[in-house]
Amino acid sequence: GLIIVPDMFLNAGGVTVSYFEWLKNLSHMRFGRMEKRFDSNAYANIVDYVQKATGKTIGDREREYLTRGADEIDLVRSGLEETMVTSFQEIWETFKTKKDIDGLRSAAFVVALEKIQNDYNNLGIFP
Repeated sequence: GLIIVPDMFLNAGGVTVSYFEWLKNLSHMRFGRMEKRFDSNAYANIVDYVQKATGKTIGDREREYLTRGADEIDLVRSGLEETMVTSFQEIWETFKTKKDIDGLRSAAFVVALEKIQNDYNNLGIFP
């Protein structure tokens, strides 16, 4: 009953964050810079509306927590979490549905190779 997480999946977290850093360097702008204030103001408007609709006041500490826009680290962690969760779900689904696959590592290889094949087909490299 032991699940062994594939090494290539675990390494993908570091590769993903490196990719995010590369994207940031290409744009010469930190993640979240464009939308942080917009999000913060939108959240403040929602808090104001809730206070008005309920007749109750939200404390300063709670208001600050609720209206804070995402920092760069929040966005990187969110992107990493989404990537890792989605990737593991793909690996797990492949492991469960393809009876000839004997482990998660093999399933991870199959997922990776199928993605490469799909990209090659879309580019017209394969027949």
